[in-house]
Amino acid sequence: MKTFLFRSIIGIFFGAFIAVMATNALVYFGGENVLDGNLFLKNSLGCIFCGWLFSVTPLYFEIRSLRLPQQTALHFITVNIVYFILAYKIGWIPAGTINILIFLAISLVIYATFWICFYLYFKNEAKKLNEDLKHI
Repeated sequence: MKTFLFRSIIGIFFGAFIAVMATNALVYFGGENVLDGNLFLKNSLGCIFCGWLFSVTPLYFEIRSLRLPQQTALHFITVNIVYFILAYKIGWIPAGTINILIFLAISLVIYATFWICFYLYFKNEAKKLNEDLKHI
């Protein structure tokens, strides 16, 4: 529970930071002098919720009673369903079947890329640790 709360706070703060940076970039680089308050609130709350979501869902990988394929499936399903609903409701994903299919394809490619990179990294770290243990 302590880890969940810590990650929640970090995720919320990171999401808020991203929202502020995106708004500043819109004002500075986009030339927007006036912002729509409702749109700002909707987008910033969406960023904060995404920060929380993406910081707490990796806790699936710390449940030792689940095997790696189960952890991965639960994480993938949770992240994609919740993010899709949020992004669709906020307007980050436009309505339409093609847009939904594009979202699914992009999210699958990005998820697979990150998962493979993390898997190879931790496999390499385990190999190094095992080599160090052999020398003891």
